[in-house]
Amino acid sequence: MSKQESSAYPPIERGASLLLAWRLDGRRVLLIGGGAVAASRLGFLLQSGAHVTIVSPGPLEASIAYRVATEPDHITWHDRAYGSSEGGDVSADDELPVGDYDMVLTAVDDVALSRAVCLAARAARTPVNVADVPPECDFYFGAQVRRGPLQAMVSTSGAGPKIAVIVRDLVADAIPENVEDAIEGVGALRAELRERAPGVGGELSKRRMRWMIGTCDAWTLGEMGAMKAPEVRRRLLDDGWEKHKVLGPEAVGVGASVSARVAKALDGAGAVWAAGAGGLFTGAAVATLATLYFVRR
Repeated sequence: MSKQESSAYPPIERGASLLLAWRLDGRRVLLIGGGAVAASRLGFLLQSGAHVTIVSPGPLEASIAYRVATEPDHITWHDRAYGSSEGGDVSADDELPVGDYDMVLTAVDDVALSRAVCLAARAARTPVNVADVPPECDFYFGAQVRRGPLQAMVSTSGAGPKIAVIVRDLVADAIPENVEDAIEGVGALRAELRERAPGVGGELSKRRMRWMIGTCDAWTLGEMGAMKAPEVRRRLLDDGWEKHKVLGPEAVGVGASVSARVAKALDGAGAVWAAGAGGLFTGAAVATLATLYFVRR
């Protein structure tokens, strides 16, 4: 390999986690534990649409007890301990085998049980997370922030959770107040574009992606909220997409109406947000995932 080739590509820095937006809607998740740590996991699982089976003797932590009472369609609670013990050997539960679930989490102060669950889950090829034991985690929760469809996660791969929280708060403070409007507007435009130009792969799909990226780059986040208006989307599609053009906001009568307050907010976030895309930042030790699902997918 020549020096020119080596310098053209950045070196691979191993040791990172693969950050994903994991779809759990309708999936079965086993959560072992009923205390504060389990409570911190439960909210994220319910937001994702998962059906959560909780195994823990009562009394449950207050927020878990509330969710059990108010989310009966999404939570099944078994009021008992998980697992079995014979002759001092701890094993996973025969009545609720980990292989029956799409994800398993333990949040109990029982090292032997947690290890037994981890081994059983890995044997069954079920992703597992053992709270506060990074080597026994197939995934981490990280520090998260959510604004409607926008989700951002900061992870240190279990090395420094408090650092992740500090960086998460910096990211949260940098997100413009109107970002939900931008995502809703671009999401509506993208959906209507797919109706006009359906299909995956091929030249049409590539052109559709290039046009959406170009359009997002031509608009600020503050201006993208105007795409919620059907007339704005119609003009972008009729005069832009159909004529192989990328139109900025001025071309469809948007721009002058954007408030000074929004513009100021965007300027303040400029060090963090790239135009139209919403790129957060990454570092050698801290990885950040921003999901602008409707904008860039």
